[in-house]
Amino acid sequence: MASIYLARHGQTAYNLEGRFQGHLPVPLDGTGRAQALELAQRAAARDFAALWCSPLLRARETADVVAHVTGLGPREDARLAETDAGDWTDRSFAEVRSEAPDAFAAFLAGDAAFAFPGGESLAHQQQRVGAALADIQRGELPALVICHGMVIRAALSWRAGRWLTHTERVPNGALVPLDPAGAERTEPGSGAATQPS
Repeated sequence: MASIYLARHGQTAYNLEGRFQGHLPVPLDGTGRAQALELAQRAAARDFAALWCSPLLRARETADVVAHVTGLGPREDARLAETDAGDWTDRSFAEVRSEAPDAFAAFLAGDAAFAFPGGESLAHQQQRVGAALADIQRGELPALVICHGMVIRAALSWRAGRWLTHTERVPNGALVPLDPAGAERTEPGSGAATQPS
C-alpha cells in the first residue's frame, strides 16, 4: 500500500458546467455526495492512519463524509487548496478558451511558466503542494489526502519531476496512490466529471 493516497472531492455543479472554481466555496451536488460516500466506503476498507484535506468547502464536505465512516478526524492544510484561478475564477472553460486561446492552451499543456491572470502559477502550486505532502509523509501513515483535480495534478507532477498535461486528470471521487516508485494507479470512483477543481 502506498504511504499517501490522494482523493478528488465529489462532483459540484461547476464541474458539470465546465467552470473554474478556484477558491470559491462551491458545495457538492447530489452526485458529489454519493461519490463522497462511495469514497468513504473504499477508504474504510484500508488501514489509513490519518486524514488530510483542503479547507475549501467541496473538499471539506467530502472529508467529513469520509470521517463519519472511517472515524478519522480531518486535518485541514491550506497548501492543499485548489489553484487560485485569479481572473478566470467563476468563468467557463468555453469562455476563457474563446477569449484567451493561447493562455488556455498553456494551461491545458501544463506549461510550467503558466500563471492564471491575477492568480497563481502552476510552479507555485506545485511547490506548496509538494511541501504539504513532504510534511504529511513525515507524519502518521498511511494517509488519505482529500483535495482537488489540479492539486492531484501538481502532486503527481512533483513526484514525476515534470508538469503533467490536463489530459492526465482523474474523475471526482477517485483515489490515486502517490507511489514512491512513481507508479501511480488511479482507482476511479463512479463519477464521470473530469473538469479541474
